[in-house]
Amino acid sequence: MARVLVVEDDPDIRQLVELRLRGLGHRVVSAASGPEALTVIAERGTPEVVVLDVAMPGMTGLELLHNLRAQPEHAELPAIFLSARVRPEDIAAGEALGATYLTKPFVVSALAAAIDKALAGAGQAAAGW
Repeated sequence: MARVLVVEDDPDIRQLVELRLRGLGHRVVSAASGPEALTVIAERGTPEVVVLDVAMPGMTGLELLHNLRAQPEHAELPAIFLSARVRPEDIAAGEALGATYLTKPFVVSALAAAIDKALAGAGQAAAGW
């Protein structure tokens, strides 16, 4: 299965997503913030897919993905936003970055399908993890 980085500031939601993804066979590492996610990627390498919250303090998920996509080695990193924000402008901003946008509360099968679709479209092999 895939190496997945989960970036979520709410510890309960982060743990739930981790447990669900591990239950599906994925290798999961998580971060509680954008800066922490950047550190995880620097230390462990690029994940095969990243699952991000939008509304996080300090650095939003949109800002984090924009930052990652600005780096050539992460320009094609598959991303899925998992957010309670359902404003059209947030969804459009996530999709403009090439990410899938799912809303909370989430259905595990929808997240699993989004990860499978993201991986099918990605041809990268990530090191580490």
